[in-house]
Order: sequence, then C-alpha cells, then structure tokens
Amino acid sequence: MEQFSLQFAPANRVYSVRELNASIRAALETEFRDIRVIGEISGLRLATSGHCYFTLKELDSAVKCVCYRSAYRYLKVKPQDGMAVTVRGQVGVFEARGEYQIQVESLEPQGLGALQAAFEDLKKKLSAEGLFDSSRKRKLPAFPARLGIVTSPQGAVISDILNVLERRFPGLHIQLFPALVQGQGSIEDVCRGVEHFSGSGWADVTIVARGGGSLEDLWTFNSEAVARAIAASEVPVISAVGHETDVTIADFAADLRAPTPSAAAEILCSARADVLERIRSWESELQQEMRYRLTAASHELQKRGVDRVAATLLRAIGKRLQSIDDSENRLKDGVRQAIALARERHREAERRLRHFDQRPAMERAKNTLERLNAALRQSIRMGLAARKQRLEWSAASLAQLSPVRILGRGYALVSKPDGGLLTDAADAPVGSAIRVRLAVGGLSAEVTGHHSE
Repeated sequence: MEQFSLQFAPANRVYSVRELNASIRAALETEFRDIRVIGEISGLRLATSGHCYFTLKELDSAVKCVCYRSAYRYLKVKPQDGMAVTVRGQVGVFEARGEYQIQVESLEPQGLGALQAAFEDLKKKLSAEGLFDSSRKRKLPAFPARLGIVTSPQGAVISDILNVLERRFPGLHIQLFPALVQGQGSIEDVCRGVEHFSGSGWADVTIVARGGGSLEDLWTFNSEAVARAIAASEVPVISAVGHETDVTIADFAADLRAPTPSAAAEILCSARADVLERIRSWESELQQEMRYRLTAASHELQKRGVDRVAATLLRAIGKRLQSIDDSENRLKDGVRQAIALARERHREAERRLRHFDQRPAMERAKNTLERLNAALRQSIRMGLAARKQRLEWSAASLAQLSPVRILGRGYALVSKPDGGLLTDAADAPVGSAIRVRLAVGGLSAEVTGHHSE
C-alpha cells in the first residue's frame, strides 16, 4: 500500500475540533475508499438500530468496524466472534468521538480465528478425556443451605445474584471468594476459588460467574486449568459466565450451565419454589376434600334427622288412624247390635199383638217401638258426634306435628338444588342457586349477599 501525505494548512491556522475531524475524514475517505482488510472478529455487537459493530484484530493491533443495517442485511455470512474474515469497505471517521473506523460493505470468512481455533482444540481434547460426559454430571441438592460464589466482588454480577437469592431464597448462607475474572492472574484466582470450596466442604453448591463480554474477555473460562478445576470439584458447580449466547469451556465442564448469573440464582431457587408450590397445592386439595366430606357428613346427618322425624310422625299418625279404625269398628258393631235388638223387640211385640190382638197393647207397643227407634237414632247420632270429635282432635294433633304447618305463619324452608336444607349462610356462597318452599308453592332464587342477622 502506498504511503500518502496529508496536505495541512499553514502552521499558523487554528482548527476547531469539527474542522479537524472533517479534514481527516475527507483525507481518509479519499485515500482508503475501497480497501480489503484481514483480521479476527471480536466484541461483536448488534444494535437495536440494525447496525453491527465489532473490532478486527491481529495480534496486538486492532481497528473498529461498523456494518450499517443497509449492508448487514445483505451479508451472505453473518459475522461471529472468533471468525477470521476479509472485510471490504472504506475508512471513515466517527466525528462525535474522533475515532476512525472501517465502514464494512461485505465480508468473507477465512476460517476460524486463532482464539476460536484454540477453543475448538481444547474442547475436543477435554471431551475425548471424558470431562464433559453427562454420566459424571451431578444433580444439584434440592435444598442447598450454603452457597459458594467465585466472582469479582465489584460489578453487577454479584449484586444480581444476591438480589435474586434475597428475594426468592431467604436464609441461604453465602460465601464469596473474590477473584479476578479477566486479565492476568484471573485463571489462578478462579481455580483457587473453586478449589477452596471443594476442599473446605463448606458449600453445598459453587457458582462460577462473570458478566458478558467478547471472546477475549471471557477467555479465562476457556482455559484448561479452570476446566479441570471445575471437573475435579467435590461439590456441584454451576457455570454462569456471560450472556445466554456466550459459550465457554467452563460450561461444558460444570455440572450445570446457567445462561446468566441471575439465572443461576433462579435455578437454585426453583427447587424450593416448586416444592412450596406443591405443598400449597396439596394443602388446597386437602382443604377442598375436607370441606366436601364435612358437607357430605352434614347432609347425611341432616337427612337422618329428617328421616327420623318423618318416621316418628308416620308412626304417630298410624297409631291415631288405627285408633280411629277401632272406634269406627266398635261404633258399627254397636249400631248393628242396637238395630238387631230393636228388631227383636219389634218382632216380640208383634207376636204379642197377634196373640192378644188388643189395640191398646198394640198402641203401647207402637209407642214403645217409636221411642226405642228415637232413642236408637239419638244414641247413634251421639256416638257418631263423639267419634267425629275424636277424629277431628286426632287430625288437629297430627297437623301440629307437621313441619309444613309452620310455613303458614310466614316461615320458609330453604334448600340447595340437590335438596339439602340450608341452615348456615356460609354453605350458600354469593351467586349460588337456592330453592324456597312457602306455605303455598315455592321459589327459585340466587344468593346476592350475606348478612349476620
């Protein structure tokens, strides 16, 4: 590439910042209008505007790049962290920050970058050793009492974890092992933290966590030493590194991968929350079953009480009706006997009359017969009146025992649609249907409210 020289104004000219950036932009856009640059993508970020931002790196040199939405949507291969690419575009200046950048119009992949290649090589090596096998993964304890966290004591990661645990899992004992999670010394710090909780036996679960970042930022958790320390831990380890789309070697070596540090805390809380929810569900079902059984028992007792009263009433009515039948039978027998006696006396009188054939005797006999007939009729009327009075008294007594008689005084019988009588307003919630029996007819109604009197 040919060198170029910028033609600046005489030394005595004073530029404003905007004028200087504009002059540099014009010079760069003129000289580097259509260029191709090879490098490794790092720090890829997609903005809500649709623009794509990343850094193109090579060893210890880097340049910022932007691919505007109008060009990004037509890229055949979408950029990814660790991808070695050849980008084509022009150099421009972002004057708001005084930074120059490559405005990418297209790119072509050149294979894996150095870091991504190292990631894949280590992944294959450890996988071949069985470090990632599902058979060696341990289940998390259902109710951990002590939690060890290996992360930086500064930043949002530890705050997010503690906020979730405090809200959803109060009473959990937490111990933080402060560690660098990026840069020189971070690998050793993370390994020491995992080994501390493994060797002390204090923690039930260990969380290894850090926030998101580029492939280089997360490289500590792509190291072989960290992966082996996690795999050798005596207690289960949750890897909570980066964002949901970030994948590290530590994720494969850990017993469980969490998409984010906050999600790791949510996973720990989920077991307890599920059990508490099941307990609440069982409690609700038990209460419902108890209410059903108590209601059924109440209906059964009520039914037995009503049946007992009805049986007693029917027995009393039966006895009264039997007494009436006996009185009627005795009355009929008495009438028949009186009539038979009167007829016998009449025949005896006729015989005497025929024998003596005397008118006065016949007259007396006739008078006697008329008196006897009158007396008999009087006796029959009195007997029938007395028995009628006893019958009316018995009927009145039976009416007093009837549970329906009280309805004539303004009372009512209230029952549910299944026929069970209501004695407690709590058994008829608002909106339920009820039936009301009156002295004459009945009503169907709906409960619209409760009151104490």
